[in-house]
Amino acid sequence: MTDEIFKDLPHESPIQPLQLSAEDTIQFRCHPDIACFNQCCQCSDIQLTPYDILRLKNRFGLTSNQFLSTYTVPFEMDSDGMPGVKILTKDDGACPFVEKKGCSVYEDRPSTCRYYPIGLLSMREQDSPTDEDYFFIVKEEHCLGHQEPRELTIGQYRQEQNIIDYDEINREWRQIVLKKRSAGPGIGKPSIRSYQFFFLLSYNLDGFRDFIQTTGFSEVYDVDAATLEQLKTDELALLQFSFKLLKQVLFGEMNIPVKADATEKRQQRRQS
Repeated sequence: MTDEIFKDLPHESPIQPLQLSAEDTIQFRCHPDIACFNQCCQCSDIQLTPYDILRLKNRFGLTSNQFLSTYTVPFEMDSDGMPGVKILTKDDGACPFVEKKGCSVYEDRPSTCRYYPIGLLSMREQDSPTDEDYFFIVKEEHCLGHQEPRELTIGQYRQEQNIIDYDEINREWRQIVLKKRSAGPGIGKPSIRSYQFFFLLSYNLDGFRDFIQTTGFSEVYDVDAATLEQLKTDELALLQFSFKLLKQVLFGEMNIPVKADATEKRQQRRQS
């Protein structure tokens, strides 16, 4: 398994080709007095998860659209064009949130930043119903944190960095991405429309909230009034609901009831 995961790494890669578990021990500590402090933020490549965006856009008091247009850049997560979002760096490649004193959004920093210098890799064996998490170490030349005299397990480090809640909230979304990547030709390449839907439900939570209040949504999905009211104000519930709807749209998993006359009503509305 380890050889298969790391077989395509370039020779000069900072990734250590060793598969680790949460019980394995690492030596690392980052703090403001270390000589390399902030260096990892000067050439950043940070992919954002749905919960990352929720936390950051709320920190700045922005809508999803405002945050996306100001602080992010789109990219393709795979060869089929599955849309992803990264932090838009400054002209010199630095993260826009880094300051001399450190990260200006530290309490709401993205999952990637919380994990560093650990990498998370989720894998699903063929025909397996569940995915498994593996970890690896990233050792970049500038980082002196690996020389600090402190040892702890990966599990302890994850708790220290408050990453466990992030992982739990994003788990269903990661499963969607993983299933798409590992499905092969059986599922086929999603349409442009389904990828637009993926972007909306993954990254534009305010836009998705507007969508579930439209006639088009209510004609198709049988969601009770109490749930709809909760989704208008509870962003975590809305995010989890979006993941269930994504699984339904992309993979045909019937997580949300569909009204019996949905197709007929949609056709009538289009004709009118």
